[in-house]
Amino acid sequence: MTFAVVRIRGKVGLRPEHKDTLRYLRLHRANHCVLLPESESVAGMLQMAKDFVTWGEVDPTVAAMLLVKRARLPGDRPIDDAYVKANSKFPSINSFAKALATGQAGLRDLKGLKPILRLHPPIGGYEGTKRAYRAGGSLGYRGKEINALLQRMIGAGVA
Repeated sequence: MTFAVVRIRGKVGLRPEHKDTLRYLRLHRANHCVLLPESESVAGMLQMAKDFVTWGEVDPTVAAMLLVKRARLPGDRPIDDAYVKANSKFPSINSFAKALATGQAGLRDLKGLKPILRLHPPIGGYEGTKRAYRAGGSLGYRGKEINALLQRMIGAGVA
């Protein structure tokens, strides 16, 4: 299983340990997203950064939309099926996205792909940037609900 992690809050007033954790997660700016495998070390870092990020399990369809619309190569070039077939063991973006969402592959399996997905702010805005998701805000773990947020952030609308 793969977590989609989105940074919501900026960098003003961060304590050094939180700043380091967000740097290890490669979340340098607000609205940046990374796809991370489920592991004990990732879970610990997410708990440390829970007041600045939101995360959940990504679906294969949303992972495919993220890759098509927001994944970039050096030179700010988008990826396509031909590039995926030539630079990985996967025949298409959809098969790569399915393997990515189930945890069988990572973004490193596609040569040259940048590890950060730069997203737009969500259509309709965040629910609240200072409260946890369970308390009516946007921060922390949200499970499968991350897919609706990601769709709003890539401009695909809510399915």
